[in-house]
Amino acid sequence: MPAGLIALALGGFGIGLTEFVIMGLLPEIAADFGVSEAAAGWFITGYALSVVVGALLVTAAVTRLPRKPVLIGLLVLFIAGNFLSAIADSYPAMLIGRIVAALCHGAFFGIGSVVAAGLVPAHKKAGAIAIMFTGLTAANVLGVPFGTFLGQNFGWRSTFWAITIIGVVALMGIALMVPRTTEGTATSSLRSELGAFTSGQVWLSIVVTILGFGGMFGAFTYIAFTLTEVSGFDPHAVPWLLVLFGAGLFVGNIAGGKAADKSIDKTLMVILAGLALVLVFFALTAASPTATLFSLALMGGFGFATVPGLQMRVMHFAATAPTLASGANIGAFNLGNALGAWLGGVTITMGLGYTSPIWAGAAITVAALLVMIAAAAAARRGGAAQSASAPQAAPDVVREPEEAPVA
Repeated sequence: MPAGLIALALGGFGIGLTEFVIMGLLPEIAADFGVSEAAAGWFITGYALSVVVGALLVTAAVTRLPRKPVLIGLLVLFIAGNFLSAIADSYPAMLIGRIVAALCHGAFFGIGSVVAAGLVPAHKKAGAIAIMFTGLTAANVLGVPFGTFLGQNFGWRSTFWAITIIGVVALMGIALMVPRTTEGTATSSLRSELGAFTSGQVWLSIVVTILGFGGMFGAFTYIAFTLTEVSGFDPHAVPWLLVLFGAGLFVGNIAGGKAADKSIDKTLMVILAGLALVLVFFALTAASPTATLFSLALMGGFGFATVPGLQMRVMHFAATAPTLASGANIGAFNLGNALGAWLGGVTITMGLGYTSPIWAGAAITVAALLVMIAAAAAARRGGAAQSASAPQAAPDVVREPEEAPVA
């Protein structure tokens, strides 16, 4: 395994931690700043919106620059945002810190996906992307419970100091272990990157990303209410039950990457169908604590198994200029989160109960599957040259002559 993948995964771990750990610290942060829970929620909403903006605008701004220095610069932005959060003495200062940290999120995962794919042979590209996203899944499995524990026992600022340190370590790792590349200068321009969006398959891939991830997060956003009000678990058990969900994310991400390296479209269709079935099963059996345990793990596994394939597919159909399309797809994941959370909230407001977000998630996932089937059929009709049945996207990283390859 190239050492650069480990450095990219560590960066993903830090970014995933800063996105998700605040959910467990909102009561402490709200009390410290003297604001309502709804106002504190903007630390999450503002972050998500900033991710979408950064995924497009920041990626577009750096598209002609060499990717390694860009990744380093993005981590500097990440470190600065979390440092501002750690020292924030007011609500607006904290919100600014969150927004600054989030600006690097989409661009880091978008550009990092291209770099990760270029570090390995063609038949291992989706697996390499999965390894980079392992950092994000590990943040859910290990980082969030530990970060919440740290914040609850030593003050919420200690968590952001820890994340800042992780950012510094990740920056050093990328500086030392990711090979310098010449791509993003001679072979790429903003015009060519924007030209990738003339491909209908790129847009279909992005739609599948929004719907596929929206389906999982439609169910997951209100999972605490489902676990306590329907399944009957004690509220104190919820964080540890989410570790089970996170373990599913971790396994699904790796398995999905390996499967997508063999066939992207078939893998995505099978996984989306499996996710829809898991959500229906979960909705029907949520009153059973035992069945809920299985559903949590399977929902995480099938939900995140789509990520390497979805990211690889959009890069494949934007193969000559994949950077901006890759970043846009990271933004699409966050739009999916917002869509799922909104629709799940609508069903609860309508009085349909705490299993209704799961049903809504299943419906969105079925829509993703239908779009994926149509996209795969259109790709087959379009000819073998750009078919995603065998992954060939993301051009290999071209190392500059003065730098030795990193194993």
